Formats: sequence, C-alpha cells, structure tokens
Amino acid sequence: MPNIKSAKKRVLITKKKNARNRSDRSKMNNAIKAFNKAIDSANLEEAERLLPLTMSIIDKSVTAGIIHKNAAANKKSAISKRLSDIKSGKVTISVKKDNKTIATEKALAAKQAREAARAEFRAKQLEKEAEKADKKKKTVKETADKKEKPAKDVEKAEKKEKAPKKTTKKAESPAEEKAPKKTTKKAEKTEAETAEVKAEAPAEEKAE
Repeated sequence: MPNIKSAKKRVLITKKKNARNRSDRSKMNNAIKAFNKAIDSANLEEAERLLPLTMSIIDKSVTAGIIHKNAAANKKSAISKRLSDIKSGKVTISVKKDNKTIATEKALAAKQAREAARAEFRAKQLEKEAEKADKKKKTVKETADKKEKPAKDVEKAEKKEKAPKKTTKKAESPAEEKAPKKTTKKAEKTEAETAEVKAEAPAEEKAE
C-alpha cells in the first residue's frame, strides 16, 4: 500500500477509471451480442434498428480509450457485412438454439404431453361414470315397473269385484219377467176352444 498522499489518490483514481472502462466495454460487447442474436433469430428488422446503435457505442468506446480505433473499425465492418450478406442472399440464416431454449422447449413438450394424457384419462373417467349412471337409471326403472305391475293387477281385481256381474242370455231381466208373454195365433185358438168347451159343459149340466 502506498504511504504518500498523492500515491493513495492515484490508486483511487485508477479504481474509478477501471470500473468505468469495464462498464463501457461490457456495454459495447452486449450491444454486439444483441445485434448477432437478432440476426441468428432471423429478425432482420431488429438487426437494422440495432446496427447504428452498436456502431455509436463502439465509437464511444474508442473516444474513451477502451479499444483502438482500428479494432473498432474491424468490429463495425464485420457486423455491417454480416447484415448486408444476409440481405443480398449470400449467407442463409440457420436459426441457432441455445441449450436453455432447447431445455425449455423440451420441458414445454413434456408438460403438454402430460396435460393431454390427464385430459384423456379424465374423459375416460367421465364416460365410465355416465355409463354407470345410465345402468342405475335402467335398473331403477325396471324395479319400478315390476312394483307397478302387481299394484295394477290388484286394482283390476278390485274393480272386477266391485263391478256388477253380467247376467247370461238365458237369465231374463226383471223387465222381461214382468212383461206379458206374447202368444202366438195357435195358442190363441186353443185358448178360445177351451173357453167354449168350459162354457158348454155347465150348460149341459143344468139341462140334465
């Protein structure tokens, strides 16, 4: 550690400059990474928007003394050439995936598969429950029908008992019994003859 006051001050100044230089360098590197990521993801509009911003950040790093002006020129020419080659069709974009993106995609696919399996299982359970409910309803209806049939038979028997018995054709109705029987012509003649015979018999007895 320095003992002189000016040396101590110089140490503090160098620490501040190093921290500022690190932040500026990280800004430049992050800007270049963002530009390359936009190109890798085939987002040319975003790359065109980021190109002037990255170039200005590289120029600022040159003025701050972080990198040499020739290194900055090389970096600017590299990013601009990459964009122009993709636009002209010299270079085709092959979308690259990081390990993180691949892992997230796999996790999403597995989650979707699990959800689909659960949905199928639930649908099967609902179908089974519906079938069981239909069977129960059928059995309840059958038992109710069986109970109703004997009740109906009892009602019919009671109605038969209460209803008056029908008379046969041979049995005459009371109205027919009271009505006088119709006599035929032959019967009328025989009755007249018998009446004459009875009238003649007492007359003969008196004459004797």
